[in-house]
Amino acid sequence: MNVLVTSISKKVPLLKEVKRACLQVDENSLLFGADTDKHAIGRYFVDYFWLMPPINQLEIEELIDYCMSNKITAIIPTRDGELPYFSRYRVHLEKHGIVVMVSGVQQIDHCLDKLSFYIVSHDIGFPVISTASKIEELTEWDSFVIKERFGAGSKEVGINLNKEDAVKHATILKDPIFQPFIEGEEYSVDIYIEKQGQVKGVIARKRELVVHGESQITTTVTFPEIEEMCSRFVEALKLYGHVVMQVIVDKQRNFHIIECNPRFGGASTLSLAAGLDSFTWFLTEVKYGHVDHLPFERSSVEIKQIRYPQDKIIEIHDK
Repeated sequence: MNVLVTSISKKVPLLKEVKRACLQVDENSLLFGADTDKHAIGRYFVDYFWLMPPINQLEIEELIDYCMSNKITAIIPTRDGELPYFSRYRVHLEKHGIVVMVSGVQQIDHCLDKLSFYIVSHDIGFPVISTASKIEELTEWDSFVIKERFGAGSKEVGINLNKEDAVKHATILKDPIFQPFIEGEEYSVDIYIEKQGQVKGVIARKRELVVHGESQITTTVTFPEIEEMCSRFVEALKLYGHVVMQVIVDKQRNFHIIECNPRFGGASTLSLAAGLDSFTWFLTEVKYGHVDHLPFERSSVEIKQIRYPQDKIIEIHDK
């Protein structure tokens, strides 16, 4: 039972966790890593590296051939830009015995399109933050956040701007959307949803230091209300695998859902350490079809994660 992780880049903590899960589910399994960059740091943390073509040039039969020849039965995508591809071919890959940890096409489209995400989430009754393509539609607020409509991440985001500055900032974006600026505490919520659509486990964490949109310091918190709301949300949207939700809690303790990233997050390894064993659950589902025999055992104490660079030294035996 070999596993392929794509777009490995420098996602070393993720790769280490996948490798741990591989050996836990099948001690003979091998970890394959793929990236379009031959210098990807992650290649030094996998058993085999594949210099993969860009996703828009990767023919599905080429991917299937690579997986079949290397006995790969599970794929874990890690980048937003490749999720639509794997979602589109998910069923086709499963017919060849290759399971991908990715949600359906419609679900991926909703999560990566912030305007669609707002419309769908609002229609099913969840407290998603108001989102509009025109600032004039947000008549109740005078302070705004401006960001790109498609994809995740925080590139070129404008935060806490007045109307005039918000409109000006929008001119540097390709497809801007406007949201009200909500003061409050921001939480990330890691969730694993089983193949049958039920939440297996959920852990909330407080983002204490955020750099370029990703948590550098984050701490788990016991917050049953936010965990219950997010669990109902992902089940209603019929998501699958590991997802990360961003939620702001204002001074009145109201929830404001910002987004839902349908993949493993940069700081999600903290939730794994706290008991949300997403990779083990996914690989177990691939091998046995269910994870009923594996309990969700949350850490009895809160834990903190500090992300920092680390060196790796290797010996060179070839000339």
